[in-house]
Amino acid sequence: MSYVFLHGLGQNAQAWDKVQSHFPGAICPDLAQCPDYPSLYQTLSAQLQCVPNPLYLCGLSLGGVLALDFTLKNPDRVRSLVLIGAQYKMPKTLLSLQNAVLRLMGRREMVRMCNSMKHLDFSAELGRISCPVLVVCGEKDKANRKAAQELNYRLIHGKLEVVERAGHEVNVDAPEALAKILRRFWG
Repeated sequence: MSYVFLHGLGQNAQAWDKVQSHFPGAICPDLAQCPDYPSLYQTLSAQLQCVPNPLYLCGLSLGGVLALDFTLKNPDRVRSLVLIGAQYKMPKTLLSLQNAVLRLMGRREMVRMCNSMKHLDFSAELGRISCPVLVVCGEKDKANRKAAQELNYRLIHGKLEVVERAGHEVNVDAPEALAKILRRFWG
């Protein structure tokens, strides 16, 4: 059994340190070295080939999208899935707004990553996920609240948890509360 934590865009593996400390032996690959989503997915998939089954995947935002994608492509390897502030269909308006801000900040690599994800849409495949799925959203994460509710509704074995006083980066904003939720979900 392997716990795997996947960070969001703009984060690094250390963003999970406080949560990961509750799960000895958990791994958190650093996902920051790839120029686009297809390359990132291939890199992650290759890294997870070396990780023993079953996988307990937990991803935030971009990490959640990767975890969802991996679960759909490798259902026999994933025992459970946790999606935090994740989208299952990329919101083009939100990505365009995010890209405008990232351009102003000079974050071209992040703009390229976001552009490479614009056409991702897992809507038609969500019903194929047979493992338990915990959908988590920070109380203050208004941009992802609707997607979290829709994911919960569309997933056969979905459960929604809203983390009080947390924003989008629940792993940073409320690591102890998140660890408690994960321990309860993973039993």
